[in-house]
Amino acid sequence: MAKLVVQVVDASDLMPKDGQGSASPFVEVQFDEQRQRTQTKHKELNPYWSETLVFNITNPSDLPHNTIVVTVYNDRKDGGHGHSRDFLGRVKISGVSVALSESEADVQRYPLDKRGMFSHIKGDIGLKVFAVHDGSGFTAPMNATSFEQAREETPLQEINTNKLDDEEVKIDEKKKKKKEKEVRVFHSIGTGGGGGGGHNHPLPPISSGFGSEAHYMKEKSPVVETRADFAKAGPTTALHMQMPKQNPEFLLVETSPPVAARMRYRGDKTSSTYDLVEQMHFLYVSVVKARNLPVMDVTGSLDPYVEVKLGNYKGVTKQLEKNQNPVWNQIFAFSKERVQSNLLEVILKDKDFAKDDFVGKVGFDLTEVPLRVPPDSPLAPQWYKLADKKGDKSHNTGEIMLSVWVGTQADESFPDAWHSDAHNVSHQNLANTRSQVYFSPKLYYLRVYVMEAQDLVFHDKGHVAETVVRIHLGNQVRITRPSQMRTINPMWNEELMLVASEPFEDLIIVSVESRISHDKHDILGRTYVPVRDVPPRLETTKLPEPRWLSLHKPSLAEEAGHEKMKEKFSSKILIRFVLDAGYHVLDESTHFSSDLQPSSKHLRKSNIGILELGVLSAKNLLPMKSKEGRTTDAYCVAKYGSKWIRTRTLLDTLNPRWNEQYTWDVYDPCTVITIGVFDSHHINGKDDVKDQRIGKVRIRLSTLETDRIYTHYYPLLVLTPSGLRKHGELHLALRFTCLAWVNMVAQYGRPLLPKMHYVHPIAVRHIDLLRYQAMQIVATRLGRSEPPLRREIVEYMLDVDYHMWSLRRSKANFFRIMSLLSGVTAVCKWFNDICTWRNPITTCLVHILFLILVCYPELILPTIFLYLFVIGIWNYRFRPRHPPHMDTRLSQADNAHPDELDEEFDTFPTSRPTEIVRMRYDRLRSVAGRVQTVVGDLASQGERAQAILSWRDSRATAIFIFLSLIWAVFLYITPFQVIAVLVGLYLLRHPRFRSKLPSVPVNFFKRLPAKSDMLL
Repeated sequence: MAKLVVQVVDASDLMPKDGQGSASPFVEVQFDEQRQRTQTKHKELNPYWSETLVFNITNPSDLPHNTIVVTVYNDRKDGGHGHSRDFLGRVKISGVSVALSESEADVQRYPLDKRGMFSHIKGDIGLKVFAVHDGSGFTAPMNATSFEQAREETPLQEINTNKLDDEEVKIDEKKKKKKEKEVRVFHSIGTGGGGGGGHNHPLPPISSGFGSEAHYMKEKSPVVETRADFAKAGPTTALHMQMPKQNPEFLLVETSPPVAARMRYRGDKTSSTYDLVEQMHFLYVSVVKARNLPVMDVTGSLDPYVEVKLGNYKGVTKQLEKNQNPVWNQIFAFSKERVQSNLLEVILKDKDFAKDDFVGKVGFDLTEVPLRVPPDSPLAPQWYKLADKKGDKSHNTGEIMLSVWVGTQADESFPDAWHSDAHNVSHQNLANTRSQVYFSPKLYYLRVYVMEAQDLVFHDKGHVAETVVRIHLGNQVRITRPSQMRTINPMWNEELMLVASEPFEDLIIVSVESRISHDKHDILGRTYVPVRDVPPRLETTKLPEPRWLSLHKPSLAEEAGHEKMKEKFSSKILIRFVLDAGYHVLDESTHFSSDLQPSSKHLRKSNIGILELGVLSAKNLLPMKSKEGRTTDAYCVAKYGSKWIRTRTLLDTLNPRWNEQYTWDVYDPCTVITIGVFDSHHINGKDDVKDQRIGKVRIRLSTLETDRIYTHYYPLLVLTPSGLRKHGELHLALRFTCLAWVNMVAQYGRPLLPKMHYVHPIAVRHIDLLRYQAMQIVATRLGRSEPPLRREIVEYMLDVDYHMWSLRRSKANFFRIMSLLSGVTAVCKWFNDICTWRNPITTCLVHILFLILVCYPELILPTIFLYLFVIGIWNYRFRPRHPPHMDTRLSQADNAHPDELDEEFDTFPTSRPTEIVRMRYDRLRSVAGRVQTVVGDLASQGERAQAILSWRDSRATAIFIFLSLIWAVFLYITPFQVIAVLVGLYLLRHPRFRSKLPSVPVNFFKRLPAKSDMLL
C-alpha cells in the first residue's frame, strides 16, 4: 500500500500564547480522514521536532486532489489529550506538490497562515513531504529485532563522550548486577538535540504512523554505543540544525570590508576623509588645450578633438570647429582594475566627413605616471609636443597641454571626470552618469488671513451672489468658504495656508469671485502680491498689520502696479500675509523625517554630530533592461535633511562598486536617513521614460552607537502588484560621530518640532495637503538640476503615497497594536495566575511583597523604578547589534494577498472594473462593520459609567449613592493601610473561596443603561 510521509522538522518565531512570552507547541497533521500529532515542546517558540508521521494512501490516483492540513497548536496543559489548545497557525499543502520519492523531496519552509483576516499569527514551519510505495527506499522506524540486525551491518558508531541526555530518554528499572546488560529506550526524535524541555519532562513515545511502540537498544559496552538514529538518515538530520529561523534573503548580513576605518589604517592621507570605503585607483588624464595646430583641410581650417586611449577604452573630447588653438578642459578617469595596457595614448584628430585626419599624438608609460593623494595641490599641466604616427616630433604638428596622474575617488576631479564605466555615453548624456550633491529649497509656510472686501461690483447689478476668495501661488490653489452675507461688502475671516520657497520669485494671485453655478465662477476682481514683499514672522512675534488691496479687472490686474494705470474707483479687499519662518515645513512623514529644523536660520541650533555614509557596492541586482539586451545601470540616492546625494551611474552591471563617501551634519539624533537604488533609463537621452526603483533602506540614527562603524549588506526589497520581490543587496558603511554629548542628551528632552508647532499648531486637515505641496516644490526644483533628480525618485524617497489606503498596511498597524497589548495581556495573565494560586510559591512571595509595601508605602515608587532599572540592565545583553532594516513580517508584505496589493497600487481615483471595486467596497464595509461594533461597545461602557449618577436608572443611582455614603463613613473611620490589606487579600484570595460567577460590582455595572437602545 502507498504511504504518505510527513516529516515535521521544526518551526520558528511562533506567537507567544501562554501569557508568559512563550508557548508549548505541537503539530497536528490531517490527511484523508487520518489525524496524527507530534509531541509537545514545552516553553519553546522555536521548537525542533524532527518527527516522521506516516499516513495510508487509499487511492494513489486521488492524491493530487487531496489536501494535507498541518496545524500548529499551543498546548495549554503539559501533555495529555482532549485538553484545550490555542491556534498558532496552519499550512495547507496540495497533493499535486507531493514528491513521489524521498530522493526528490526537500525540506521546505512554509509560512503559517491565519484563520481569519485579523488572526494574530506569525512564524513558519519546516516540512518534508513525499509519497512512497512498497519496495521503495523508505523504511519505517525499526523494532528491537530489526535493530539488532541493522546494528551488526551498520559501521556508524559514536564515542560515548557526547551528551547523550539530549537525544535519549531512560526508563525506570530495577538495579541489576554490573555484569547484566542495561536496557535503554530510544525514541525517534532525531539527532539534533533540540526541543526545549527535554531535560525536565519525560517524553512520551512518538507516533511514527506505524504505532507508538518503543524501540530498544542493548548496550554492549559502556564506552561505545551504536545509535539507531545515526544509522538512519543522518545527513538529513544534520541539515536541520543549520536551518535559519527566518528567511535569510530578507536579513542583514554583517561584513568586514577592507576600509581604512575598520582596519585602523593610517598610512594614507585619504584615511581621514575617505575611510569608510574601499580605495579605488584611477588614472586621470586632464586635457586642457592645444596651440599652434597645423591646417588639415583644403579650406584652411581645423576641427580638432582629442582621443584618450587606454587598451580597449577610449574617451573623446568635444569637437571644436575651425580652431587652431582649442581649449577643452576635460578630465578622463580610467579604473585601474580594468586597465588592459601599459601605454596611454593621447591622439589629436581633425574631424572630417569621410575619415578623420590624424594630427598628432602623445604617449605615456603607466609605470612613470606619478601618484597624487589629496590634500596635495592639483598636478600642474605641461605642454607636450605632438608626434606623428611614427613617433617623430621634428615636424611642426603643434603642442597640447596635459596632466596625467594616478589618484583615488577622493580626488577633486573625480565627480566631473569622464569615467571608463561610461565609455559609450555621448557628451550630451554624460552628465546623467556623474555623481552630484543637491540641496532642497528652503521652504516656508505662507499664512493668508482673508478678512473682508468692500464695494464689490457684480456684473448682474440686480443680483448679489455668493462670493469666495481664490488664492494662487504657483500650482497651489486655496479657496475660502462662501461668505455668509450676500452683500457688496462680504466678510470671510478665514485663514488659508500655502507653501512658499526661496528665492521668492512667485506672485500671489488674489481673486474675488462670485458663484454663478456649482462649477462656474465670475471673477469680480484680482490683484497680485510678490512673495518677497510678504513680511516674515519669527516664532510668536506680533502679526503684521492687514493690508487693503485694490481689486482690478482680470485683464488690467497685471498692470495695476504701473503709475500710468490709474482708476477713479476700485474694489478693496482686507487681507493679511505672513511668512512663518518658525515652523519646519514637512516634506516627508514625521515617522521617518530626516530634518526637524525651523525654516529660519536664526532659530536653528548648532549641530550635535556628523553622519558619514559610505556607499560601497551592490550585488545580485536584477537585470532591469533584459528586454534591451542589457542588465542594469544602477545609481544610489541618499537623503538626509536638505542634502541629497547621487552616486555616479555604473553601466551594464549587476554588481556595481561605487565606493563613494558623503557626510551630513546632524542636529537631532531621532531622525532617519533614506538610501535608494535606481536603474537609470536616461543614458541614451530618453526623456519619456522613468527611472525604475530597485529598492531603498531607512536607518534611524538613534539606533546607532556613536563612533561605531556599521558595515552590512541591506536587502533591497520592493513591493510590487505581483508581490514582494528582492532586487539585490546594497553594501553600506555608516558611522555616527557625536560632537557634543551634553547637547545630544539634552535633545531627548526637547520638543520634536519647533516651538511654533505647539504654540500655534497647524490644523490637521492642512498637514497632509501642505506636505504634498512641499514635496511637489522639492521635486520640481530638484528636477531643474543637471543632472536632474527626477520626480519619480523624489516621490519614492519621500513616500508621497504613504497616507493612501492600504489593507496590508492597516493589518500591519493592527498587529502592531495587538503586539503592544500583548504585554498588557501578559501582565493581566500573570496577575490572574497569582490570584488563582497557580504557582503557590510565587503567590506567597507576592503576598509578602504586598504586605511590605502596605506597611511601608514610601517604598512603592523606589521599588517600581528599581524594577525598571533592573529590567533595563537585564535587557542590555539582548540589545540589537545591527541597524534596523525593512521588516517584511511587520509590514505584512511576505504573505499579502494579490488583490490587496492590486488595491494598494491602484490609482486615485480608481481605474479598476466596477465588479472589482464593488467587491473591495463590500470587503471594506465588512471590516468597517467590525470596527463599528467595537467602537459601539466602547461607547456603551462609557455611557454606563455616565449613567451611575445621571438618574437614568433611578434605582441603580439610589443604590450607588447610598453605598457611597456607607463607604465614605467606613473609609473615614478605618485606617488606609487596613483597607489596602483587606482589598489586597480579597483580590489574592485562594480559588477555593472564588466563584466562577461574575462579581457583584461587575453585575451592577453591566445592568446600567446605555444609549445603544436609543439608536435607530
